[in-house]
Amino acid sequence: MVQTLTVLGLESSCDDTAAAVVRQTEGAGAEILSSVVHGQTDLHSAYGGVVPEIAARAHAEKLDTCVIQALEAARLELRDIDAIAVTAGPGLIGGVLSGVMCAKGLSAATGLPLIGVNHLAGHALTPRLTDGISFPYLMLLVSGGHCQYLIAHGPERFTRLGGTIDDAPGEAFDKTARLLGLRQPGGPSVEAEARAGDPKRFRFPRPLLDRPGCDLSFSGLKTALMRMRDQIVAEKGGLTRQDRADLCAGFQQAIVDTLAEKTRRAIDLYLDLNPSVPVIAVAGGVAANSAIRSALETVCAEKGTQFTAPPLPLCTDNAAMIAYAGLERFRNGSRDGLDLTARPRWPLDQRSPAMLGSGKKGAKA
Repeated sequence: MVQTLTVLGLESSCDDTAAAVVRQTEGAGAEILSSVVHGQTDLHSAYGGVVPEIAARAHAEKLDTCVIQALEAARLELRDIDAIAVTAGPGLIGGVLSGVMCAKGLSAATGLPLIGVNHLAGHALTPRLTDGISFPYLMLLVSGGHCQYLIAHGPERFTRLGGTIDDAPGEAFDKTARLLGLRQPGGPSVEAEARAGDPKRFRFPRPLLDRPGCDLSFSGLKTALMRMRDQIVAEKGGLTRQDRADLCAGFQQAIVDTLAEKTRRAIDLYLDLNPSVPVIAVAGGVAANSAIRSALETVCAEKGTQFTAPPLPLCTDNAAMIAYAGLERFRNGSRDGLDLTARPRWPLDQRSPAMLGSGKKGAKA
């Protein structure tokens, strides 16, 4: 018997409160019936970044509204839902906890199954939601807090080929924007400034390209930009608009070149698996950067590998990806109880050594 599943998803890992409904009939493509996202940019703009306490409070206030709006947009009621999926980590613990508690309440009240989802798995499985690609595929997950090359073997099995040993690209973009007095989030602001800049005026380092493997490092780029900015200010008494544009262009180009070369290496490792249809997918907030996308498309063309990236609204945090990841887990027979815990850290590849260390809370990535 062909099974159709309809899943309600909740996402609250950082500064976007979201709910969505996704439906899939076995053997067919998935359909996003609704997707509601309430951003918090205005709440955090005065602080130069996300304030965890403010974010958690806003999530608690908005989650029920998002659920109602998502169900109304899908023209469904809770009795029409087969399971509730929720981001259970990693992320800002207050926000993750808000989502988990909301999902637990809905599950307890309705008796619907509860599915805890790794936020990173949501991003990593988005290409299956949007394009229906088959396992195994190579995934570049590049976001505000994470940057990893992963081979996706299945909904819950991933192999990490490499990742950042310090800042993720999104963090580097945000810090650069703060150093140059640009609006947050930093990625779109730096990209917009870079369009008018000369990427060759300032020479930024290309971290770790002199070492083998797929690991990345972006912390030093921020430091290099700060020093260049300070040197210009010392010489000229301030930054002109062109100075700022050139700094952004050089900084962005360094990230683009680094990701392009590391992607070449990751593709070579992936092709050793002899996939029938080689595919590399990119997802996460930084995947919205047009310069990065263009460079990755070029690399894939060189390597004879298909390239895919989700639509821009599905690159940033959203609940449709959580609903779909939960749907895949649910179809495989996975369930969670009301003892589901919120996790600030939750690596996708549980077998590989931690990239960023560990401690009482566990490995970061």
